[in-house]
Amino acid sequence: MQRQVGGPAAVVREFFSGVRLLGAGLRMWVTAPRLMLIGAVPALLVAAVYLAGLVLLAVNLDAIATWATPFAADWQEPFRSGMRITTALAILAVTALLAVYTFVALTLLVGDPFYERIWRAVEKRLGGMPDELDQPFWPSVLRGAGDALRLLAATAALGILLFAGGFIPVVGQTVIPVLAALVGGWFLAVELTSFAFEARGLRLRERRRVLGANRARAVGFGVATYLVFLVPLGAVIVMPAAVAGATLLTRGVLERQPARA
Repeated sequence: MQRQVGGPAAVVREFFSGVRLLGAGLRMWVTAPRLMLIGAVPALLVAAVYLAGLVLLAVNLDAIATWATPFAADWQEPFRSGMRITTALAILAVTALLAVYTFVALTLLVGDPFYERIWRAVEKRLGGMPDELDQPFWPSVLRGAGDALRLLAATAALGILLFAGGFIPVVGQTVIPVLAALVGGWFLAVELTSFAFEARGLRLRERRRVLGANRARAVGFGVATYLVFLVPLGAVIVMPAAVAGATLLTRGVLERQPARA
């Protein structure tokens, strides 16, 4: 069994190993462009809905920030404007965190057959999966939706804490966005690896345990995906690659697990 070596240098290496997994997934646009293009279709459909919502948020962001800070109405400038700008930035940070996660969860649900083809193609390239278990379609879909809701609840709870932290001067504009990317990256890694783990009969708890034992690599992959998803149309292009990269991540971390007696 391969063991992780401790220390900051090892953590950094593992983090960037995870980042490279997304790059490996992106290379499938060259080696299997038709398959990746099919995988981009459900992402494009869901992205259109999200884009409309984000435009609506942007148009009303000032009004929302004003509504959320009634206590600052009588403050003198520039303190009133500063508080409202800080609130708007906090709203954007939390919205980005929740939007990216829910986008992935919904896109995986809508495009399940398409992303299963991508996952299977990666598994086949790497020698197949002799330990695959037969998964009935509807129970599998319902279980996946339930897991996604559980992860969403955890993401939302952390999002509330990050929103509160956004009001802390300096920290809210520097540390909080970094924490949001790390949190979002972790939950993306957990969600995107669902295909490969479920096919091996490993449920959400086991998925989190195995990824947690390789947290730096999982977060590196997730953060890279999260940041690209923040770029306009980045989610549409990268979503199929993220599924491929998540499959590589799954195989890599499972190979590190001790053989069960």
